[in-house]
Amino acid sequence: MSLQKTLIIAEAGVNHNGDMDTAIKMIDVAKDAGVDIIKFQTSITSTSKYSEKAKYQKETTGDEGSGLDMIKKLRFSFDQHRELKQYCDSIGIHYLSTPFDFESIQFLESLGCEFWKVPSGEIVNIPYLRRIGKTGKDIIMSTGIGTIEEIQTAIDILKENGAGKISLLQCTTEYPTPYEDVNLRAMNTLNKRFGVDVGLSDHSMGIEVPIAAVAMGAKIIEKHFTLSRELPGPDQKASIEPDELKLMVNAIRHIELALGDGIKEPHKGEIENRHVSRKSIVASRDIKKGEIFTEDNIVPRHAGKGISPALWDEVIGKAAIRDFIEDEMIEL
Repeated sequence: MSLQKTLIIAEAGVNHNGDMDTAIKMIDVAKDAGVDIIKFQTSITSTSKYSEKAKYQKETTGDEGSGLDMIKKLRFSFDQHRELKQYCDSIGIHYLSTPFDFESIQFLESLGCEFWKVPSGEIVNIPYLRRIGKTGKDIIMSTGIGTIEEIQTAIDILKENGAGKISLLQCTTEYPTPYEDVNLRAMNTLNKRFGVDVGLSDHSMGIEVPIAAVAMGAKIIEKHFTLSRELPGPDQKASIEPDELKLMVNAIRHIELALGDGIKEPHKGEIENRHVSRKSIVASRDIKKGEIFTEDNIVPRHAGKGISPALWDEVIGKAAIRDFIEDEMIEL
């Protein structure tokens, strides 16, 4: 798993509403937008029949039914996930899915997923973390709801059980997340505290926040997307649409280029424009040969490739080698 450029994960999640045709279209959209990975969710036994819907889920899907009833309508079977993986492979985009139970971990490992994306809710799930760690694969872990102490414990458990490289995503478990709750600076806190690559799993509206995150040093961006926010489902309203996804990817790639290497020196394009941007020392009035250059007869002005005003003190006090007319570049 290379992080030489920002890893962009398009989170399909359950925005396919359990429909394979919709999921395939979402894969095509993600590929067209230029993301690195499209991510789904795999869940078989992770939800109890007594589970409640979150407040935002009730607002988007209604009060009726349990969390399990909702999940049953949205999840795919292992065979369907295998088909999605095969389709991703065929068009050249990486497939990823977050497992929510042991059966899903085992299945996704059999599919050959290169690394794991651990969701925020599993940070305190010790048996889950042990099972994930024992695979030895790299891990990207979201940190929504988590405290520093809980994150530390999760990292310790993963490492104790043989996990590979661990990266952390700042995340706020609100759908959508108000801008004032995003807390981008927490990425810096995670980086300094744990010494790992950091990024953002973003649930805010629009694309400004993930772009800003990359400018601040995010190595990974995860963003929910949908074919249309008007579709039914718990996460549609907090997702971006295809045109926004493409704009976000393009903007992130531009920001990567703009960040540069941090070395402060003139670039080729700047050097070519230097004579236009900088001034030269010229005569502020007519000067006779032998006359001494003073602040009364010379001045810095845009004039071309003459003597730089950086040499002002070397010019002052010298005698003119010939006559100069007003605005003519001085020669020594």
